[in-house]
Amino acid sequence: MKQLLQDLSKDKPDIVTAPTPAVTSGTLLIDTTVSLISTGTERMLLDFGKANFVQKARQQPDKVKVVLSKVKTDGLLTTVEAVRSKLAKPIPLGYCNVGVVREVGAGISGFNVGDRVISNGSHADVVRVPQNLCARIPDDVADEMAAFTVMASIGLQGIRLAKLTLGECVAVTGAGMIGLLTVQLLRAQGCRVLALDFDENKLALARSFGAETCNPAHEDPVAAGMTFSRGQGMDAVLITASTKSNDPVRQAAQMSRQRGRIILVGVVGLELSRADFYDKELSFQVSCSYGPGRYDPSYEEGGQDYPIGFVRWTEHRNFEAVLDMMSARALQTDTLISHRFDFEEAPKAYEILGNDKSSRGIVLNYPQDIESRHVSRVGLKNKSGSTLAAGKPVLGMIGAGNYGSRILIPALTKAGATLHTIASSGGTSGVVHGERNGFAYATTDTEGMLADPEINTIAIATRHNSHASLVTKALQNGKHVFVEKPLAITREELAAVEAAYADANRLLMVGFNRRFAPQIQTMKKLVDQVPEPKSFVMVMNAGAIPEGHWTQDNAVGGGRIIGEACHLIDLMRFLAGAPIVSVQARRMGETPGVAITEDKAAIILGFEDGSFGAIHYLANGASSFPKERVEVFAAGRTLQLNNFLKLKGFGWPGFKKNSLMRQNKGQSVCPEMFMKAVEAGGPAPIPAEELFEVSRVALEVAEILRVQK
Repeated sequence: MKQLLQDLSKDKPDIVTAPTPAVTSGTLLIDTTVSLISTGTERMLLDFGKANFVQKARQQPDKVKVVLSKVKTDGLLTTVEAVRSKLAKPIPLGYCNVGVVREVGAGISGFNVGDRVISNGSHADVVRVPQNLCARIPDDVADEMAAFTVMASIGLQGIRLAKLTLGECVAVTGAGMIGLLTVQLLRAQGCRVLALDFDENKLALARSFGAETCNPAHEDPVAAGMTFSRGQGMDAVLITASTKSNDPVRQAAQMSRQRGRIILVGVVGLELSRADFYDKELSFQVSCSYGPGRYDPSYEEGGQDYPIGFVRWTEHRNFEAVLDMMSARALQTDTLISHRFDFEEAPKAYEILGNDKSSRGIVLNYPQDIESRHVSRVGLKNKSGSTLAAGKPVLGMIGAGNYGSRILIPALTKAGATLHTIASSGGTSGVVHGERNGFAYATTDTEGMLADPEINTIAIATRHNSHASLVTKALQNGKHVFVEKPLAITREELAAVEAAYADANRLLMVGFNRRFAPQIQTMKKLVDQVPEPKSFVMVMNAGAIPEGHWTQDNAVGGGRIIGEACHLIDLMRFLAGAPIVSVQARRMGETPGVAITEDKAAIILGFEDGSFGAIHYLANGASSFPKERVEVFAAGRTLQLNNFLKLKGFGWPGFKKNSLMRQNKGQSVCPEMFMKAVEAGGPAPIPAEELFEVSRVALEVAEILRVQK
C-alpha cells in the first residue's frame, strides 16, 4: 500500500510504500477510492513542520513546560534525545476517507465485503479503521460528496452542543470548509445564519447556502450581529475559525443575547473577558471533534457502543446523519471543491495547500488497480546490506512503537545484529523505522517472519497481551527471543512460555534493563561485599495514566504492576542475589472520586538469605519529583541512587559518589549482552529461572492487589 506521512521536522509530506495492514478484531480493511484534505488541520501541520525549533516551542507552550520538567528529572541530554525522536516520528495525514470494504474483522456486524463506507481513515490507498469510525454510504451519494462526511460531523457536533431550535439566530465565525458545511446544516435545521469571514469568496459561498454575511475587515461584526438578530443578540455563536486572535471569542460574547451559547469548534485565542460573560450569563463550551465516543478507547478501539436511549448522537450516528442529509440533497459539496489530484500527485496538492490560502476542498483520487496495493512484505531502500553469517544473530523485529523504535532497535543495531525484517500490524511504522535503521524488509505477516529460516533471533516490542504468544511461537520455530517486559500477563501464558522454552534449547531474554545500568552494577559489586542480609527501598514515581489507557486494561496491558513494576521486582532480585520466598502487597483503598487502580501500591518481598525490600509504586506523586530511587541499607552503610543519575554512598568505605551526565538505565547494554550471548552460544545474561521467578512474583502481586478489600 501507499500512505501519505508528515515528518514534523520537515516542510512537506512523503508518500511511503508499505505492506498492507493486517485486519484485526473489530476493524475493517478498506480500499480507498477518494480522500479529502482538511485545509485547516493539515495546513496547520504543514506550517508546524516548516517552523524552526524555537517557533515550534512557541506554538506549543504547554508541551514546553513538560519538556522543562523532564529536564529537571531526567537530565538535558536524555530530554533532547526524546524531543528529537518525537519530532522525527512521521504522522499519518488525513481523516476524511471513502472506500470499499475488502475485509471484515472478527466481531463486526452491520458491514460486509464490498460495502462503500466513509471513515476517518488517513490518506492511504488501504486503511484499517475500527467499526465505530465507519459508516455505510447510501447508494445515491457519490464518493466525492461522501468524503465531506467526517468534516461535516465536526460542525454537526457543535450544532448539537448549542441545542438549537428552528428560527434561532446563529453566527458562524469562520467560513472555511467546516464553517460552510455548518452553515448548510444550520439552514437545514431552520436557523437564521450570519457567516463571518475575511475572505469574500468564502462569504459568497455562504450566501449561496442561504446565510447573510459580514466581513470584519469592512464592518463591525458585533453591530452586524445585533442588526441581524433584530437587536436581541445572537442565540448562539459557533466559532469554526483557526486563528491565534482572541477577537472571535470577544466578538461572540458581545453579540450574544442574555444566556446565549458560544461553541468553539475551531482553534482560537482564549483570553476571555469575565465581564463579557458575567453580565449576560453566557455559556461557553469546546466541541470535541465528531461527537460522543471520540478519544474513548472502549468506544473507538473496543467497539462498545453507547445505548441510544442514553447517548442519542455518537460520532458514528453523526456520520450517518450527515450521510442522510447528503442523500436528501440538503448538503452541497461540489462548490466546496477547488482542486482535484491523483493520489500520486499528493505532494503537489500540499504545495497548493501551503501557498494558496484561498484553496478550499482538495480531493485525492486513488488508482483503480486494487490488487497491486496489497502486499505483505516490501523491500526497504536503506537496508544495511549486511550478509548473513553463520552463528551471527539475524534479527526479526516485531513492533515499531515508541520504545521499540527509539530505544530497542538502535541498541540491537549497535550490538551488531544483522537487521533482516521488521514486522508491524499497520505496516507503515515498520517501513519508517526499518528504513531509518537499515532493515532489509518490512512486513505485516508476522507468522511468515517467524517461520523464515534466515532469521534466528526475534525481538518483541508489542502490546503486552501479545508477548507470551509471540514468545511461544518464536521458540517453537527455533528462534532465540528477546522480549520487552512483561513476559506474560497471566499464569496460563507463563506456563505456555515455560513449556516452549523447555523444548526449544534456545536463549530467552526479557528486557529487564535496569540490572545492567552502570550504577546498578556498581551497587551490586558493593553490596556483594557485605555477607549479611540487606534491606532495600525502591520508589517508582510512575505518574498518572488514565484509567482507560490500554496499560491499565488487565486483558491488554496486564495492569501497571505486571507491566512496569516488574522492573523493580527484577532489580531487587538481582541486588539481593537470592530467591524470593515471600510476597506481600497493599494498594490504596477505595476513596470517592479516586479511580480504583493498582498503580498506587506497596510491595514487600522477602528473600531466602534473610534480606527484604519494599517497593513503592506510586502514580499519585508530583511529576517534578525524580521518577526512580533505589536505596540499600546494610551493615551500617547506605547506598542511594536517584533517577539513574546520581549514586551516593553513606558510611561506605572507599565509595562516596558516582554521577552521570546522561541518564543510563542499561537500555543499550541489556540487548547488547543478549546478542553477544546468541553469537557466543550462551549462557543467557539473565538465567531463565530468574525470568520466570520474577514473572510469577509480578503476577502474584497483581492478584493480591485485585482481591484486596
